Amino acid sequence: MSSLTWDLTLAGLSVGSAAALTGVGLIVTYRATGVLNFAHGAIAMVCAYVLRQCVVEWGWPLWAGAALTLLVLAPALGVVLERLVFRPLSVLGGDPAQTLVASIGVFVLLVGGAALLWGQGARDDAPELVAADPWGQLAIVLVLAVGVGAVIRWTRFGRELRAVVDDRRLAVLGGIDADRVAAAGWAFGAFTAGLTGVLLAPYVRLDPYGLPLLVMEVVAVAVAARMRSLPVAVLVALTIGVAQSQLTRLHPSGRGAPLLQAVGANLFVVALLIASLVLPGVGTRDALPRTATARVPTPSGAWIVAAVLFLLPLGFAGPDLHTSVQVPALGVVLLSLVVVTGRGGQISLGQAAYAGLGALFTALLAAGRFPGLPRLPELAALALAVLLVAPLGLVTGWPAITRRGLALALATFAVGVGVSRFVFAQPYATSGLSLDRPRGFDGDRAYYVLELALLTLALLATHVLRRGSTGRALASLRDHEQGASAAGVRVPALKLLAFVAGAALAALGGGMLAMGLRAFDPSAYDPVRSLLWFAAVMVLGADSTLGALAAAALLVGLDAGARGGVAAALIGVLAVLVGRFPGGPYEALRTLTERLKPPRPTGLTPLGSRVRQRLRTTPGAHAQEPASGLSPAPAPAPASARAATPAPADVPAQPLDAVSPDDDHPAAPADGAAPPQGPPAPDHDSRTGGAGGNTKTNPAEGRGVLTAHDLHARYDGFTALAGVDLTVPPGRITAIIGPNGAGKSTLFHCLAGTLRPTRGQVRYDDRNITHLSPHSRARLGIARTFQQLAVFPTLTVTENVRLGAEQGHIKDPSATDRALRLLHLDGPLRDTPAAGLPTGTLRRVELARALAGTPSVLLLDEPAAGLDTAEVAALARVLRALAADGTALLVVEHDLDLVADLADVVHVMSAGRIVASGPPAHVLDTLDARETAV
Repeated sequence: MSSLTWDLTLAGLSVGSAAALTGVGLIVTYRATGVLNFAHGAIAMVCAYVLRQCVVEWGWPLWAGAALTLLVLAPALGVVLERLVFRPLSVLGGDPAQTLVASIGVFVLLVGGAALLWGQGARDDAPELVAADPWGQLAIVLVLAVGVGAVIRWTRFGRELRAVVDDRRLAVLGGIDADRVAAAGWAFGAFTAGLTGVLLAPYVRLDPYGLPLLVMEVVAVAVAARMRSLPVAVLVALTIGVAQSQLTRLHPSGRGAPLLQAVGANLFVVALLIASLVLPGVGTRDALPRTATARVPTPSGAWIVAAVLFLLPLGFAGPDLHTSVQVPALGVVLLSLVVVTGRGGQISLGQAAYAGLGALFTALLAAGRFPGLPRLPELAALALAVLLVAPLGLVTGWPAITRRGLALALATFAVGVGVSRFVFAQPYATSGLSLDRPRGFDGDRAYYVLELALLTLALLATHVLRRGSTGRALASLRDHEQGASAAGVRVPALKLLAFVAGAALAALGGGMLAMGLRAFDPSAYDPVRSLLWFAAVMVLGADSTLGALAAAALLVGLDAGARGGVAAALIGVLAVLVGRFPGGPYEALRTLTERLKPPRPTGLTPLGSRVRQRLRTTPGAHAQEPASGLSPAPAPAPASARAATPAPADVPAQPLDAVSPDDDHPAAPADGAAPPQGPPAPDHDSRTGGAGGNTKTNPAEGRGVLTAHDLHARYDGFTALAGVDLTVPPGRITAIIGPNGAGKSTLFHCLAGTLRPTRGQVRYDDRNITHLSPHSRARLGIARTFQQLAVFPTLTVTENVRLGAEQGHIKDPSATDRALRLLHLDGPLRDTPAAGLPTGTLRRVELARALAGTPSVLLLDEPAAGLDTAEVAALARVLRALAADGTALLVVEHDLDLVADLADVVHVMSAGRIVASGPPAHVLDTLDARETAV
């Protein structure tokens, strides 16, 4: 027994060594570039195939094939990926959404290319580079880990690497060639991937799908090491490898024996589930995906063309129609990604798992093999399967509440791998489970009609989730999660809704696929499919239902009409080009078409032509008023006003120069004029017409008071707040000033709910709201704006503002219009997408959204940031009017001139404490005196 245990330990060390190599490569690439290389396993597979091609097919010596593969091909492949795929993304700002899509695109491209070149069959004749004795592999791993650790710790390149990881832009300003560092990181990561592939290939199945997935399962060792510690990654990999090998001695019995055996044989998958679902997430600073531009509208007539194309297969016969029945079913599956990722902005790399569960449950229910339930007709089985799978969407939806970006991508990928290994691989799912089609729809043509009907229902459900208040809330979640929460959107509940709805749609499509094929095929729902489907939807239009249908037709049609792998290769090419064409292929084609169009001749309008003609024919007209009745030209604007950021060419600039919402009220002074000093007079013209949420005679009457009591906050041992007491009374403007690091932002976040203090309370009237979320505070009437704009670019100006009213449960339909008029956002501007609008306009949009919810308390975080003098003066007039309406305003601001002109009370913070308070004139004069004395 001891000798058997020793042999198993050696076998475990061999497996653990290969896993450790993967962990080392992933960590080095991540530390050098910030990219978790999802293509690591695909690179390993390609290198293993190339070594086999050289040695087995061409008869090269093993050393020559290994040198070419590991020392030339693998590093070159890494450098090419960095230079052509990921460097353009870093130049664009390193958007995590596009980086993830590009990484998955490389994976899909290499898998599809390998299937085209070497076929999809498994190979068992891969050459053995290192003997089966694990000591050689272990020595390689230890030498690499120690060498890389020494380089990072004690060499100049290591210092440059750490600098690039900490702050790439600052490192570049310090003279470091970040591109060279990134290229070296990619080259080494690809080398370790290639080494992993050639070491594993002789002992596992060498095929385009199995080996990449096997390598990606061991990403758990890198996640457990927090993507930083090489020793931890090596230790975790060796420990799991030995434990997995030792568990093969166990032979459980009973009904749960197959599952226990699967767990013992897939400890790396278990570790991946634990690391991604339980441990704190890596890459939490990322926000995936974020659409930075307005959604491209669907071309007119596109739906008519799509309907004709989907009806066309009804005229097919034979194999063509048999293939076509897969398209509507796959289209329903991809619609689930439109809801979860395209509209909700949540990464889901495990949708194939939900599609497979829908297919499996439908087959079990229709066969009468589902525990506790009788045999059901096929359509009833499909409907019940959807209802059973939908709540399982919480498995990925629950981690999404606290995770985003890379952490969420890993969590959903881990769920997909776990379902594939522990559910689809069990005997009840693989022992010839067949499935008939519904009665009356047995033929391909009749079944295709049924599929079109179900697809229509799925499209209607997707339309409901993408339109109206729910659609706007999902879009706000995608564009800016913190901004959505501040607007009152119930972010956790909305994430769960997106994942549950996505699971239901995926289950429906999976069941339809299984009925079309008349059997449950576990390989049709493996995790590689999830990556392929995700990449296809992202590159063809994540928020486009038409794009999902096009992706389904493309995936099915290409693989059916050509050698397997063509669709994957094409989707991979489109995905890796995301850095060159961020808007996708359709947007790139539209942009190219616009550039090729001949320029339109410019000319005057009919009125302009008449004026020009009058000026030419009237002597001395340059000094007189035009006879056409036009008013004289206004005097030139001040330089500060002319320096304002211009509005887009197709949207007339509208300065925020008035407060009164009605046309018959006197306008406020024009932009650039000196703002009135002191608090506004309590007359009708100084009010907001109800946009501030108050129509009482005494504006402050009945308004809540926001207070902070003995607030303390600490970050990693640093005291940010040390016993702050603050009151924000209604009808007054309270300002907080102080140097950077004084604690202003920390106090603001504690009041807004985005940060919980370590001690103390935040109260609204008599209610303790210290532990309330931002969206709960927004619904109480506490609104906020952001220093960095929190506007939803894919929504129009009106939709942005309406969201604030909807989430604040404002039943008055005119609340949105009042806020738009107050901030001068009505007119043509109201239907303009927020993407691309100038900063001053976006500040107004954000403020109007907050006001549409009729808040009692308004928290403003540096509201004048990015505004010119005229816009600041106009903003001050609006804020005074809000205070006159009874709104309590708290302003954190660096512009002392604005504070002096605006605030009723000023609090000065320093070292986490309020060190001075009082009227602005007194406090600011005292500060000036202190600075002069110093």
